Amino acid sequence: MCGIAGEIAVGRTPDLAALDAMTRVMVPRGPDGSGTWSRGNVALGHRRLAIIDLSTAGGQPMHDPDAGLTVAFNGCIYNYPELREQLMGLGHRFFSTSDTEVILHGYRQWGEDVVHHLQGMFAFAVTEVDSGRVLLARDRLGIKPLYWARTDDRGTVRFASSLPALVAAGGVDTTIDPVALHHYMTFHSVVPPPHTILRGVRKVPPATLMRLEPDGRRSERVYWEPSFTRVPERESWTDGEWEEAILAALRTAVERRLVADVPVGCLLSGGLDSSLIVGLLAEAGQHGLKTFSIGFEAVGGEAGDEFAYSDIIARHFDTDHHQIRIDTARMLPALDGAIGAMSEPMVSHDCVAFYLLSQEVAKHVKVVQSGQGADEVFAGYHWYPPMAEAADDDLDAALARYRAAFFDRDHEDMARLVSPRWMADGDASGGFVRAHFAHPGAATATDRALRLDTTIMLVDDPVKRVDNMTMAWGLEGRVPFLDHELVELAATCPPHLKTAQDGKGVLKEAARRVIPHGVIDRPKGYFPVPALKHLEGPYLEMVRDVLHSDAARQRGLFDAAAVDRLLADPNGNLTRLRGNRLWQVGLLELWLARHGIAGTA
Repeated sequence: MCGIAGEIAVGRTPDLAALDAMTRVMVPRGPDGSGTWSRGNVALGHRRLAIIDLSTAGGQPMHDPDAGLTVAFNGCIYNYPELREQLMGLGHRFFSTSDTEVILHGYRQWGEDVVHHLQGMFAFAVTEVDSGRVLLARDRLGIKPLYWARTDDRGTVRFASSLPALVAAGGVDTTIDPVALHHYMTFHSVVPPPHTILRGVRKVPPATLMRLEPDGRRSERVYWEPSFTRVPERESWTDGEWEEAILAALRTAVERRLVADVPVGCLLSGGLDSSLIVGLLAEAGQHGLKTFSIGFEAVGGEAGDEFAYSDIIARHFDTDHHQIRIDTARMLPALDGAIGAMSEPMVSHDCVAFYLLSQEVAKHVKVVQSGQGADEVFAGYHWYPPMAEAADDDLDAALARYRAAFFDRDHEDMARLVSPRWMADGDASGGFVRAHFAHPGAATATDRALRLDTTIMLVDDPVKRVDNMTMAWGLEGRVPFLDHELVELAATCPPHLKTAQDGKGVLKEAARRVIPHGVIDRPKGYFPVPALKHLEGPYLEMVRDVLHSDAARQRGLFDAAAVDRLLADPNGNLTRLRGNRLWQVGLLELWLARHGIAGTA
């Protein structure tokens, strides 16, 4: 896990000062080393978090002079030992034991099709030295981030693992993107690719290859797409056979994510998902596994921890468990760091929890497995069962049901809050979801919602949150529920098996073979941070100050009277998903201020 950056210049040599600025911003992503490489029109930079092949031979950017290839890579290839053996059998010679070199030789052997051979999470840039051509690639589920921007009218492109790194290098249009703002304010703060909140910065979509030619031409290809339809050979499967198949696939996913030359721990919230991962790690022989839970002070009568459940699992599997208790006095100062770690504005309360949790976990281990993704892949949210009431061919009915549960506000509410100059043309978010629902490859309305959440919402909310907050402390987070083979299997599972038992029914039944039933049958929990839902005291003052700041007034994103109404009743305007609408507005302004972004032309 690392940070990568680069420039593909057109008509000039690369700007090495800009490359240095980008890599300096990403020091927390890779505290163990750095490197740069430049040749012709291309320059690559890298910050290293040493997880596999801890020697200098694993350093990057990695160059193969015989092949004329150079790579900068962020992520982990879990099947790299098998691929290494396969490539050696084909005549390739290796000088390291790193997974980075497997990508290099894999590209030499298979070209762009190397991505089909990779099991893991990745964002990488491969340069063909002789041609000056660069290939950018992002993993199937977008676990690893990859941002890019054009910096001149000739087609020069810069890329980096974080948006603030691109901003730090200069030459980027940092005007707010009205379409992205519409997504942020309505689509539960999810901004789908290629958009980001800034007009001049884009992100490579998941499962996408981007080719960059030395003359400035750019092209893209999607190389993977899960099918949410039924598979004939599985139509006769019983419920028990589905449970066994899913458990076997998850077991494989967990074991794959043990590959490392450093110890691997596990985040343990006490919910079904992380508890099942701990159980499968114990099955795999991880005795004395280090596990970590976090809790906050209660606010507004709402509990701030779930230690009662995480303790059950820790005792049952005899883990080396760490309870991390965060009082309000510590959380407020940490907000600035958490916002600074956000590549994009992320309104979820979990961000500061993951930030503080990662800070503590990084003192003990460099790699952790985590349970993100199970709710989207196995239908754990409350809006999935009602989707079944929409006819499979009635897109409008499906969209209406999804919007009623997930959207934070409708287009009309958006127009009353956002200033006219920053309004997108039309209902951008509603149009996006409807187009996604209309795309072939999803059999039912429930399948459409699951596909949208697995490939879009999950990528740009929970997964991005985990990456940003763990990497702020040089900690690698691995997410077994996003193993692409497990996702492919789950996508073909009949929706009613997933929505059973108030969600994740098939996963719950599979889990009964591994973990105590009390954790499975408990009420659904979440990662609580009550102080960001019930804004009061210093948290409310912080939001009030930023919304009344000169910079916010000059940007003029929001109608002043609408903001004053939110401030007058700070906890009386919750979204459908019980988020605080005032925090959503305040967080965006806090993020812009923290990163020194004016947001206007």
